[in-house]
Amino acid sequence: MSVTSATESSGVTCGSEHCITCGDDGDPMTVVRIDGERGLALCAAEDGERSTVETALVAPVSPGDVLLVHAGTAIALLEESSEEAA
Repeated sequence: MSVTSATESSGVTCGSEHCITCGDDGDPMTVVRIDGERGLALCAAEDGERSTVETALVAPVSPGDVLLVHAGTAIALLEESSEEAA
């Protein structure tokens, strides 16, 4: 059975902000500073809380990028910084 079939039959809604494994939500966080050597970034949540995030799945990232973070790991790049887009 495919993942899509399994989730459809169980009534679980999958989306870009939900973890298919545990059902938790991801949180959008903005990259503040990068430690490229270790594959980490200091990121800030909308409420200002900061935490260290693993970035290997979405690398390369830049300050100002908005990442979808789940369990301390960036799982998607939601928005590139305006400096990159220019």
